[in-house]
Amino acid sequence: MHQQDDCIFCKIVSGEGHCHLIHEDELTMTYLDIFPSSPGHTLIITKEHFTDIFEATPEALAAVGARSVAVAAALNEELEPAGLGVFQLNKAAAGQTVFHYHMHLIPKYDDAEFSIHSKKLGDPEELSALAEKLHARLA
Repeated sequence: MHQQDDCIFCKIVSGEGHCHLIHEDELTMTYLDIFPSSPGHTLIITKEHFTDIFEATPEALAAVGARSVAVAAALNEELEPAGLGVFQLNKAAAGQTVFHYHMHLIPKYDDAEFSIHSKKLGDPEELSALAEKLHARLA
């Protein structure tokens, strides 16, 4: 499996980096964004390093897409948001900030501003507790 030494997501896949893990399978990892734009902001990444959709294999893209269905349902059941944004950005001009293929699932709550990226670090205890609840829903 191809990994890139300077990629934070590759470090998470290898166990060198920390995450609030929700689910893991052969091709993907799902965890909470540590800079959540809303409660429940989740990332689904490919375990293999692909910079973006232009490098990713159809198998990897299908795995992320398939995982997103179950994760969206778990977020909807656990958090009961007013809506859910699903985003996948490619290249800096489109807003991609981590150059490893990934998808954002971002719950939207009534009257809350909506954005894809945040600069505010989430509370580690809250993230951990939510990750455990979502993990249980996906088990």
